[in-house]
Amino acid sequence: MSTEQDKKTPEGNQPKKQMNFYWIYAVIGAVLIAMLMFNSGSNGDDISYAEFRELAEDGKVKRINQTGERVSVFLKPEARDSLQKSKGEDQFLQRIYSGPDYSFYMPPGDEYAKEIKELQRSQNFELVYQPVNDLGQQIFTWVIFLGILIFVWIILMRRLGGGGAGGGQIFNIGKSKAQLFEKGKGTNVNFKDVAGLDGAKEEVQEIVEFLKNPKKYTELGAKIPKGALLVGPPGTGKTLLAKAVAGEAQVPFFSLSGSDFVEMFVGVGASRVRDLFKQAKEKAPAIIFIDEIDAIGRARGKNVNLGSNDERENTLNQLLTEMDGFGTNSGVIILAATNRADILDKALMRAGRFDRQIYVDMPDLNERKAIFEVHLRPIKADTSIDVDFLARQTPGFSGADIANICNEAALIAARKNRDLVTRQDFLDAVDRVIGGLEKKNKIISPREKETIAFHEAGHATVSWLLEHASPLVKVTIVPRGQSLGAAWYLPEERSITTTEQIFDEMCAALGGRAAEEITFGKISTGALSDLEKVTKQAYAMVSVYGLNKRIGNRSYYDSSGESNFTKPYSEETAKIIDEEASKIIERAYDRAKELLTTNKDKLTTLANKLLEKEVIFKEDLVEIMGKRPFEAETSELESSAEILSDTSAPTADLPESTNTSGTDSATEEEPKND
Repeated sequence: MSTEQDKKTPEGNQPKKQMNFYWIYAVIGAVLIAMLMFNSGSNGDDISYAEFRELAEDGKVKRINQTGERVSVFLKPEARDSLQKSKGEDQFLQRIYSGPDYSFYMPPGDEYAKEIKELQRSQNFELVYQPVNDLGQQIFTWVIFLGILIFVWIILMRRLGGGGAGGGQIFNIGKSKAQLFEKGKGTNVNFKDVAGLDGAKEEVQEIVEFLKNPKKYTELGAKIPKGALLVGPPGTGKTLLAKAVAGEAQVPFFSLSGSDFVEMFVGVGASRVRDLFKQAKEKAPAIIFIDEIDAIGRARGKNVNLGSNDERENTLNQLLTEMDGFGTNSGVIILAATNRADILDKALMRAGRFDRQIYVDMPDLNERKAIFEVHLRPIKADTSIDVDFLARQTPGFSGADIANICNEAALIAARKNRDLVTRQDFLDAVDRVIGGLEKKNKIISPREKETIAFHEAGHATVSWLLEHASPLVKVTIVPRGQSLGAAWYLPEERSITTTEQIFDEMCAALGGRAAEEITFGKISTGALSDLEKVTKQAYAMVSVYGLNKRIGNRSYYDSSGESNFTKPYSEETAKIIDEEASKIIERAYDRAKELLTTNKDKLTTLANKLLEKEVIFKEDLVEIMGKRPFEAETSELESSAEILSDTSAPTADLPESTNTSGTDSATEEEPKND
C-alpha cells in the first residue's frame, strides 16, 4: 500500500486537518467590531421633542424609557417596519435588534413632564423610569478595548519573534538557532559520497567511531577530542564532510553558521552560545558543527572599532569558556569549518579547544578522479567519457568546481538535444568554467584579431621552446567571458619549484607582449593578466622565497598576519626589492624576445594558422615547430589555461599550471594576509 493509504482512517477517509486558530481570531475580531458598532448606536437616532410628540400623536410609540434627562423611544413593530422600508435598506441585524429606535433629551420644566404623561394616557404607550447607571456600560467598553489591545500585542509578538527556536517569541531571541539532527533524522550524505578527502575523512570518522564505541578508546586511557577545525580553500568539501558526519553519526548533531550568533542586540550572541551548549549537554554525547566560524572567531583586539565593546568579542569569550572553561563539558564535540584560519583567535586554536586542525587541500590527480566518479553517477554519459582524461584536464580545481563542470556538461548536452553527455560536452564545460561563456557576436576588428593571434602564438612558441615552461595543448582566439584569447598548457605536477622553473614560466607569460613588439613594433594593453602574474612571481622570488642573491636568504612574508600596516624592512631594502624584481622581469622579457626573434618564421606561421582556424592543438605545433626537444618523463601531466585579458575589462588571472600544493603556492601569487 502507498504511504497515503497508510495514513487513511479505517473508514477510508483522510485524517482531519488541525483547526487553524487564526480563523477563530478573525471571528472574535468581527464580533467585537460588531458589538462596538451596535454599542455606538444603542441609543438610536437623535430627534427633537417636537418630533417625538408627533410620533406619539400618530400612535407609533410603543414604549419610552426615561433615564435622567435622556429618553429612549421604542416604536411599534408596524411603525419600525415602515421606517426601514422608507430608508430602502434590508437591515437584517436591525430586525433582531431590540434597542431603542429614537432618543431625545427632555426639555427642562415640569410642563413637559406633564405633557408626556398626558400623551401616555391618550395614546396608551408604556412609560418606564430608569436610574442613571453607566458603570456596566463603561466596564463592558473597557473590557472590549483591553481585549483588542491584548490580541494585537500577541500578534505583534509572534511576528517580531520570527521563526527561531523556542516557539518563535521575541523573548526567545537569545535561544540557539541550531538545526538538530537526531532520532534517525540526518542528511542524505554519508562518507561514501565524500571523495578525495581520505585523510580528513579518516580524522572525522574516528570522532564518529569514538561516540559510537567509546569503550574501545577509554580502555586504553584515551580521551575524546574536544574539537576539530576543518581548514582549507573554498569549495574543497569542508561543509560536505560535516554533512557526512551528520548522516553517519548516531548521536544528536547540532548544525549552525557562525553568523547565527550575531545579532543587533547586545548580549544575544553569548546567550545563544550558552543555550546551544546547554542543549548539547542535555543530549550528550552530541556533536556541534559551526560553519564559517571566522564570523565570531576573529582575533580579539584587531577589530576596526578600537576600544569599543564589540559584541563579537563577547560571543567569542563565551564560546571559549564553553569549550574549555572552569566547568566540565564532557560528551560534546565541536566541529568547525573556515577558509580563513589565519584570522582566528589564538586562544580558539590551542589544544584543549580545537585539538585537531584538519587541512582540506585542493585535490590532486587521483583525488580529482575519485570526485569525478562521484559526480558522474547521476549523469547519463556515453562510453567515450574517460575519467582519467577529465582529471588531467582540471588541475587546481576544487570539488565544487568539478561538480560545476559535470552539471555544465549535462546542460550543454541538453541544449544540443542529445540523449547522452559526450566527451566534447565535458571539454566545452571545462572551457566554459575556465574562460567563461563564448562570445560569438563580439565585434573585433581584423587588426585586433591579428594582434590577439600573434599574442597567443607568442605564448605558444616560447613555452614550446623552453625546457621548464609548460608545453601548450590548445590555443584559441575565440572570445570568452572577459578574455580575448586563451592558451591551455600541459604542465607536470610538482610540489616544489626551482628558480629556473619560475623564470621559464615568466618568459612564457611575457611571450605574448614580446611577439606584439617584434611583429608590429608596438605593444598593447592585452598583456594585463600576464604582467600581473609575472610581477607577483618576481616579488615572491625576491621577498618571499629568498631566490635573489642580492637580498640573500631572507623572507619578509609574515604568515601570522600581524604586520599588515608596517613593512618588516627598511626603505633602502624596499628600494632594492623593487630594483631586483624589475631586473628579473626585464631579463625574462629580453629572453622571450630573443627566442621569438630567432624563430620569427615559425611564430608567423603559427599566428596565420590561428587566424585561419581560430583554434589549434598540439598536433599543429608539432607540425610547424617540430617535436619538443624536452618532453616531461616524470609524473602525470595535466592541463591549465592562461587567459589574455580583455582590454576593456581587466580581470584577475585564472589559476595556471603552476598552481600546485605545498610550498609552491606563491610561485603563482605573492602571499597575502586577509
